[in-house]
Amino acid sequence: MSTSFFTFPSIFTSAVLLRVILLFYGLIQDKYSPLPYTDIDYFVFTDAARYVSYGLSPYERETYRYTPLLAWILLPTAWPGAAWFSFGKIIFALADIIAGWLIVLVLRSPAGGGMTADRALKFASIWLLNPMVATISTRGSSEGLLGVMVVALLWAVLSKRIILASVLLGLAVHFKIYPFIYGVSILWYLEPQAPSASEKNSGPSGEKSSAASVWQSLLAFLTPSRIILLAFSLVTFMVLNISMYAIYSTPFLTHTYLHHLTRIDHRHNFSPYNTLLHLSSAVPSATGAVKFESLAFIPQLALSAVLIPLALAKKDLAGTMLAQTFAFVAFNKVCTSQYFLWYIILLPFYLPYSSLISSPGLGLTAAALWVATQGVWLQQAYQLEFLGKSTFVPGLFVAGLSFFAVNCWILGIMVADIGNRSSSKQKAGGKILVRDTVMHGNKVE
Repeated sequence: MSTSFFTFPSIFTSAVLLRVILLFYGLIQDKYSPLPYTDIDYFVFTDAARYVSYGLSPYERETYRYTPLLAWILLPTAWPGAAWFSFGKIIFALADIIAGWLIVLVLRSPAGGGMTADRALKFASIWLLNPMVATISTRGSSEGLLGVMVVALLWAVLSKRIILASVLLGLAVHFKIYPFIYGVSILWYLEPQAPSASEKNSGPSGEKSSAASVWQSLLAFLTPSRIILLAFSLVTFMVLNISMYAIYSTPFLTHTYLHHLTRIDHRHNFSPYNTLLHLSSAVPSATGAVKFESLAFIPQLALSAVLIPLALAKKDLAGTMLAQTFAFVAFNKVCTSQYFLWYIILLPFYLPYSSLISSPGLGLTAAALWVATQGVWLQQAYQLEFLGKSTFVPGLFVAGLSFFAVNCWILGIMVADIGNRSSSKQKAGGKILVRDTVMHGNKVE
């Protein structure tokens, strides 16, 4: 009889219990502490849901920058009775658990690693038993819902359920813009199996083959799986957007999408752009001038949506999605603690072969620096926001750059690990023919 803690009942009971405790603790802190437990965003969500319950637009609530779907989901928070206010937190906490179950499902699948149950649960615990994840969801952040969509998307692609993957991709991009970067990786991952040497030699050669290569490459790229992915994800995305625009008109487009192009948010922002955003918010721009916050997405998208997926997606789809997300968050002009959940949920798929695990000293150093540089930033932010001291320069500016430098170093480790993997030979549709072998010392996993 196994006495291991890493069993389904133990892990999932602990994960649920952790979130139940935090939910009740949050009620106590909200009631008795001057510093509320509930995230300010949750009040925005519930206020928007209340407007919807009155037959009004959720965008009547200032600073609501999300899809109306979120306000619709949270409609019960507007029902009579104080207990209903926590409905959304319960939904978000439940989404955490579902996402954790999907992580286990992917890790145990042949295409996701084929792990044993106890080993898959160990890595899934990075999400399920992570106090940071549980705290953020029980404070009222909706990132758990997006986590379910992202891991379900990964599972659908690895399982070759392309239509389901397409619908999930379109829904995820509608819900929160950034998952569109995964579309590039998935398209590249669905590359047909390369022809063997004998097949290449049996075909036409010389100038005739060279002249037709471009056209042949284009035709080869447009496989049925890729066409289905593009078509169904675009249709899903457009149907949702057209429906929301028909109901809420221009405010939907302005607040859900266009706002993010010129967004200035210099509070609680770990981004290296933080101080520049503060200065930009204080100085009016000249008419017609292009402000830097409208251009900050260029290096971010070049790295996360082009370079990383094209270089790595054929090696490991899940690892590539992690690297993309990590780069997207690190280079984003707004970077808050909630955004860390976007890549934490993908860590269980990368860590089994990561040098951060195989070299404990490297892993501990990376974790320590990641936490320490955040701590320095938070200490400077505390002095600014609670003590009224001006710490923008050099305090917050240097702290933000330090955190960014650490993130870039960790991203480099991720890219190297993924790039050094033995190539997973794939058929069209992403079917893995030869699994990677991961060496840790003399141990083969």
